[in-house]
Amino acid sequence: GFDLGIRYQISDWLLASTDLNYADPRALDEPEGNHFIPLAPSLTSVGGLNLTKEPWSAGLNYRYLADRPANEDNSIVAQGYFVADANVSYCWRMFEIGLSLENILNTEWNEAQFATESRLSFEAESVEEIHFTPGTPRFFKASFKVLF
Repeated sequence: GFDLGIRYQISDWLLASTDLNYADPRALDEPEGNHFIPLAPSLTSVGGLNLTKEPWSAGLNYRYLADRPANEDNSIVAQGYFVADANVSYCWRMFEIGLSLENILNTEWNEAQFATESRLSFEAESVEEIHFTPGTPRFFKASFKVLF
């Protein structure tokens, strides 16, 4: 695999950054086709644009995780996602107020995913499928900090 990190100071107050990570995770001692490592990411990336011009700061950032095998034979896939967030804050003396908009695009995404075998009471046989914790939908968040 490889990791690539890029930072570029566009101006005194504007920074662009990205990190890209690629891997081909496979179990070496397993037969071909049954050698996937469950939930091991093959492609991830984070980055954004961040502005700092006293007393203001702001950011537009993203995170990406590609689809990945949820079990050893890749018959169940954990869905990837792309989520973007924005924030702005103002600092005055020892106080900071901020606003965040998380999941700008209102992407439906799964934060935690696991291939798990389960059986409901009305089912005759158990089923191996994805169980997940849903990711956060779009929402605003306000903050107030006292700095000391």
